[in-house]
Amino acid sequence: MEKLFKLKEHDTTVKKEIIAGATTFLTMAYILAVNPNILGTVMNANGVFVATALASAIATFIMAFLANYPIGLSAGLGLNAYFAYTVCLGELAGEEDPFRIALTAVFVEGIIFILLSFFKFREQIINSIPQNLKYGISAGIGLFIAFIGMQNARIIVANDATVVGLGSFSDLDMVLALIGLIVIAVLVHYNVTGGVLIGIIAIWIVGMILQAAGIYTTGNVFPDFSNGLQLGAVKDTAFKLNFGWAASHLIQFLAITFSFLYVDLFDTVGTVVGVADKAGLLDKDGNLPRVGKVFLADAVGTTCGSLLGTSTITSFVESSAGVAAGGRTGLTALTTGVLFLVSLVLSPIFLAIPSFATAPALIYVGMLMLMSAAKIKFDGDIADSVGAYLAIVMMPLAYSIATGIMFAVIAWVLLKVCTRKIKDVSPIMWCIFVLFMLRIVALVTNFQ
Repeated sequence: MEKLFKLKEHDTTVKKEIIAGATTFLTMAYILAVNPNILGTVMNANGVFVATALASAIATFIMAFLANYPIGLSAGLGLNAYFAYTVCLGELAGEEDPFRIALTAVFVEGIIFILLSFFKFREQIINSIPQNLKYGISAGIGLFIAFIGMQNARIIVANDATVVGLGSFSDLDMVLALIGLIVIAVLVHYNVTGGVLIGIIAIWIVGMILQAAGIYTTGNVFPDFSNGLQLGAVKDTAFKLNFGWAASHLIQFLAITFSFLYVDLFDTVGTVVGVADKAGLLDKDGNLPRVGKVFLADAVGTTCGSLLGTSTITSFVESSAGVAAGGRTGLTALTTGVLFLVSLVLSPIFLAIPSFATAPALIYVGMLMLMSAAKIKFDGDIADSVGAYLAIVMMPLAYSIATGIMFAVIAWVLLKVCTRKIKDVSPIMWCIFVLFMLRIVALVTNFQ
């Protein structure tokens, strides 16, 4: 352990690292319930569960042995929502097996990231994006995730008069979800380890009690072990890529791929730097040593995940809980990865968790991401302010992360040109701008 992870150098012990790894897993294990719930709208939920657990373990193992950082990885919230709701049910609605096309885009994104990880392109891309836009995109994704969570629990419902409106308090799904949110918030306030996961389980147990009493009748919330673990369901999601469609719809496919790529950039970099800073792993210049290996971990994880049948794999901000518990090395990540593998034998339990139990987690994580809005400087450059603002409002209102990013970047570049600050626009930002303009042309001409 000492040779692999340099425990003494990081002033830690095997016991500390294992406890920290378990803590990290507990705080991010909700993804094993949430991801099949979201992606299950367009593909086999059982297969998604297996793919998520395996891809998370693979990526986290790479983080442990290659980068030696206490960071856990799994399917990113926001990216899975974009995969299911925006791409499969939106842009690709009407296509046969749209999830296969989306998985192909994730696979290509992963390959691109693997190639870029051998250079410093990912760092250069991040450094080229204005800080305000980064904060705006993160906050916008937070609102989008919260909106989806509220819809899943029927807190927010369709309304002919006002498009959307408040659900009914006579709906037990809505009431239970709101109670679940309060439970999670209280647990987090008191620094309870695994507060989000405990909140999900607690409100799920309440649902089972209500169903046993004949009060909750919407659907079955009890685990079904009659069909076994159904690990074989991964065959319905694994190796289902569709390169034929991608080749014949190249512009649309590239736009989808770029959206995955762009969002993943911010998610990974922001999370890794934040967790590393909390762990005291940044150097005196504020840089992260071995950052290329960190990026390689999520790039390989994303590629493997797409082959297995899940959306983009990314670093989890919940890893900060493990750091707070004393995690400093890859042994923390190794422990987290092992627990992801153990979770495979608990699939009937995770897959039985209903939407009213997972929705509070979505709403709460959305709040965490929305906190980035507090860092936006709205009294500075008009391009920065408007770009960040459009990213925040367009994502939930247009029901699309990609649309929010598109409006933010296009507005930012155009305002820089109009305010005679064209020199502020880097070549990379020009490339992004051109790609999104091509996407608009494709939408206008309905070129598929």
